Amino acid sequence: MTEDLIIGLLTSNIIYLLAAAFVVLVILKGIKIVPQSEKYVVERFGRLHSVLGPGINFIVPFLDVARHKISILERQLPNATQDAITKDNVLVQIDTSVFYRILEPEKTVYRIRDVDGAIATTVAGIVRAEIGKMDLDEVQSNRAQLITRIQESVETAVDDWGIEVTRAEILDVNLDQATRDAMLQQLNAERARRAQVTEAEGQKRAVELQADAELYAAEQTAKARRIQAEAEAYATGVVAKAIQDNGIEAAQYQVALKQVEALNALGNGTGSQTIVVPANALEAFGNAFNMLKGGK
Repeated sequence: MTEDLIIGLLTSNIIYLLAAAFVVLVILKGIKIVPQSEKYVVERFGRLHSVLGPGINFIVPFLDVARHKISILERQLPNATQDAITKDNVLVQIDTSVFYRILEPEKTVYRIRDVDGAIATTVAGIVRAEIGKMDLDEVQSNRAQLITRIQESVETAVDDWGIEVTRAEILDVNLDQATRDAMLQQLNAERARRAQVTEAEGQKRAVELQADAELYAAEQTAKARRIQAEAEAYATGVVAKAIQDNGIEAAQYQVALKQVEALNALGNGTGSQTIVVPANALEAFGNAFNMLKGGK
């Protein structure tokens, strides 16, 4: 084909080519593929028309324009440090960090210009207000409660901006050197007091245990004496009953038994010793032995 023929074909079909290009352009303009992590704010003649979610979306070409592409991923504000004064007039520096994400892009686009700056300013004011309601000890010990209150207050403040505050953190609470020294002295004094209290409680407990031990020993001694007295009473009762049943012979037998036991105890004594026994005692011992053997 010659050049003249090609130019002739193009000239005769230019309208069709332009029409095809226009159709392709319309299709490209009318189809919007939105990523999963974004939302598009569509304007028609300069006014808000719709918000496109993730996936394939269709708009009116040349009339609708995706003016704003908003990321819906969670964001973190830069860590911020602000001064605050506690209820007991202590100056502290609070390091905070806030995480948020955009839920309604149309509100974020048309109601606030600098989202990060606005949230940072709001957080700073709320932190100062909440710190001013608490003593320094409460700020240190109730940090979780303080974080919850700050997050709730920030969520209420930014609700009109289509934003959800997912997390607010207090990273650190810094004090000046003078306050730190005073707190260290207070901490040392508290430790010394606790040590003294612990020592006193230990001494008290030792006295209580010693008293319990003495009481227990006394109770056991009294119990042993009671048992011994009961045994002696039982033995006396047995002897008395034997005397009652057998007459004087039972008594004589008991006396003879005691005499023999006494003689054995004297004979088993240690060392050299001299025992003087009356003459009538020997006769009594003889009678005792006879009675133990069964004689009269």
